[in-house]
Amino acid sequence: MGVEAAAGDVWRMRRRHPCGGWEWRVVRVGADVGIVCLTCGRRATLARRRFEARAKTRVSAAPGPP
Repeated sequence: MGVEAAAGDVWRMRRRHPCGGWEWRVVRVGADVGIVCLTCGRRATLARRRFEARAKTRVSAAPGPP
């Protein structure tokens, strides 16, 4: 069973980014998941299966509708 990621969520990954950051914001969800490092701003795209394997915990959820 996979993780339920939504655009705007912040996730802590299992391994640290080379800049030293642990947390990433999800910017796109589909067959691929687009993420942005919160420390350096680097963008990356991961296949959904790879994202699910590398994601550790959801730090904060995306804000809901008003």
